[in-house]
Amino acid sequence: MKNIYFEDEEIKINDLYFICYMIERIARHLHQKNRYVVNGIAKKEWYHLISCANVLHCANPLQVEADWIKEYGLEEGRYDITDVDGELVSKIPSPLEMGEVYQRLIVDTLGKDEDFVEGMIRVYNDEICNTIDNYNCSAFYEPSYVIARAYQNGGF
Repeated sequence: MKNIYFEDEEIKINDLYFICYMIERIARHLHQKNRYVVNGIAKKEWYHLISCANVLHCANPLQVEADWIKEYGLEEGRYDITDVDGELVSKIPSPLEMGEVYQRLIVDTLGKDEDFVEGMIRVYNDEICNTIDNYNCSAFYEPSYVIARAYQNGGF
């Protein structure tokens, strides 16, 4: 995938990782599902954001989070991904960890004519996210090839 501003520059997997990390941060901050954040920002803007990711990752993530919430008019919800059964969950994965889970799933299931933005929108809108984001189960801890196979098979 090419950077929309610098056509000789390739978008890297780490740029996608940063985007997935920020989606997770914003969703948790707003008490929304990741799907809300992905669908709340226009596809054209995702191309802008991923093209700027190599610079944005150097900025304070709290500021990037606040900027995206304000700029894209994202609103507070009532979904709390961290509301888990304490007897089943000893540690909630961090936004960085979940960003990596989603980045790998997108890359592992990317179609031959699909770019990172299209793959991101596809994955975050799939029902498998309800299982991956249920921290009372262990789906997010599975190796990336197991998660990708579950995605391709329609669930775990």
